[in-house]
Amino acid sequence: MTAGRLTVIALSFWLALAPLTAAAKADKGSEPIVVQDPHYGEILFYFYQEDYFPAIVRLLAAQSENLLGQHAEQSELLLGGMYLSYGHHLEASRIFERLLADNTNPDVRDRTWFFLAKIWKQRGYLEQSQQALDRIQGELPDNLAREAAMLRAQLLIDQGDYDGAIALLENWKGRTEWASYARFNLGVALVRSGRVEEAARILDELGELNPFNDELTALRDKANLALGYAMLQDGQPQAAKPALQRVRLEGPYSNKALLGVGWADAENDYYQRALVPWMELRSRDLLDPAVQESMLAIPYALAQLDSISQAADHYLNAIEAFHEESVRIDTTIDSLESGAFFAKFVDDDPLDSTGWYWRLETLPEGTEARYLFHLLSTHRFQEGLKNYRDLSYMLRNLDDWQQSVDVFESMLDTRKQAYEERLPRVEEALARADLDGMVDRKLEFDSMLNDIESSHDWLALATPAEFEMWGEITGLEATPALAANIPEAAEVRDKISLLKGVLQWDLEKAFNDRLWRIRRDLRETGEVLVEAQRARRQIDESMRRQPVEFAAFSERVDGLAPRIESLKMRIEDDLEVQRAFLRAIAVGELQAQKERLTTYTIQARFALATIYDMATAVGEASE
Repeated sequence: MTAGRLTVIALSFWLALAPLTAAAKADKGSEPIVVQDPHYGEILFYFYQEDYFPAIVRLLAAQSENLLGQHAEQSELLLGGMYLSYGHHLEASRIFERLLADNTNPDVRDRTWFFLAKIWKQRGYLEQSQQALDRIQGELPDNLAREAAMLRAQLLIDQGDYDGAIALLENWKGRTEWASYARFNLGVALVRSGRVEEAARILDELGELNPFNDELTALRDKANLALGYAMLQDGQPQAAKPALQRVRLEGPYSNKALLGVGWADAENDYYQRALVPWMELRSRDLLDPAVQESMLAIPYALAQLDSISQAADHYLNAIEAFHEESVRIDTTIDSLESGAFFAKFVDDDPLDSTGWYWRLETLPEGTEARYLFHLLSTHRFQEGLKNYRDLSYMLRNLDDWQQSVDVFESMLDTRKQAYEERLPRVEEALARADLDGMVDRKLEFDSMLNDIESSHDWLALATPAEFEMWGEITGLEATPALAANIPEAAEVRDKISLLKGVLQWDLEKAFNDRLWRIRRDLRETGEVLVEAQRARRQIDESMRRQPVEFAAFSERVDGLAPRIESLKMRIEDDLEVQRAFLRAIAVGELQAQKERLTTYTIQARFALATIYDMATAVGEASE
């Protein structure tokens, strides 16, 4: 993971989750933080996958609909971090400055300004980076404090304030990796301020350190290279050679180191020794300026050793190699001018990632590819290439959206057709539902139940079987035979009175329970009727609003196509501008290489002519 990518992710996570982290520290036994708005959860889903473009699109859409109420501030901070992932540092800084102006948490505020300062430094905005550092008011954690101090020193060096950088770096404390970087920058500042002897002691110590990782190994090589060339420029070739010989032969600084070793020997007139590193350079990539210079240095050394014939042959070989390389550069410039060259970056590489942290994994095929290493080493070309790729991604994305418009139209037509087919059936069903009559009947039941309760009419709440039994008993009471004054009739009347009394007692005992149950059922019926009335009003409102919504959706869908087409035209224009920008950088770099080759060719021809003159003069003298 690259440093730039780490910076953006660290800033985004810290800003978006810092308040939550602080709360967790305050209460270690608290429950895990829960995302309260589903739209914010969807945004985080894409963010955690480092798929920033759809995350930004969804965040902006959710903000426009006011769907992030519970996470409004966090979403703004997250948006700023994702803008940085695309290099939109100006827009991101406006978000951070607006939100941090009222932020009372100094820890969050100071860390944010530090990250912004770091990003602005990487983007080349030195003044803004210095201003961000100056806005840090408190003390940063140790790891960030060391990096912030290093950043201040680098800004001072870049601004030419070497004395200020020296004063800051001389007081460096600790023995971490940052201490090694601090001593290197101190050595660079001392060299640029003319204090070579002081710088030599520091760089020599770094050049002999025992590294434990690749970063310190590269730093050791860089320190040795800086020390060697500082000694050469100070007229101390003998002191320069040991430092240059400590540079790894397979490292990124090996070519410059080999060239410097050769010149250190040549300055002491050890031309035979100088040929050893220069001959090694001759077999390496001709695009490297050190290799090109070695092709002139070899015949120069041979001429000093009186190997005139060999020197002439090497000059001729150099002139031919420079010419062939110039021809290839012309071919590459023609390809750049056609515009097809930059399309290969998009055609050959899937757009699976975009933004600031994107790195080119494979080079496009073709004769131009061999120059890309040198072009990609320039910051401007890298940033321009990222922008070109992001614009291509957005153009393809708009193509997909444009195709989706047809799908939206079909979906809308299908919904309208389904609505029109179901509407008559719904209206018919609504016409059959007499809600007002049901409400009136419910009110009648309420009134009837009130009368039953007030009169304690226990017979009114009897079940059908009980009511039938009561009728049979009262019917028996009215039998004429039972009116006779005989013992048998009196016995039957007693039994009927007993049955009637038992039934009445049961009915009166169950009266309150039955009354409560009926009232409960009536209350529930009333609630259902109220809900039914509410649903009826919603249905009526939906039937009234649906045609309006269909018309609004149709208008929105119809308006998407021209908007997307307008955006595509803008992006195509921006692509052409970006393509021209990249072409200017690439052609300028290649023209500079060609001019350097032309200069070396002229020098080689002049030296070759001098050798021929010397050979002619020697021949005439011998005659």
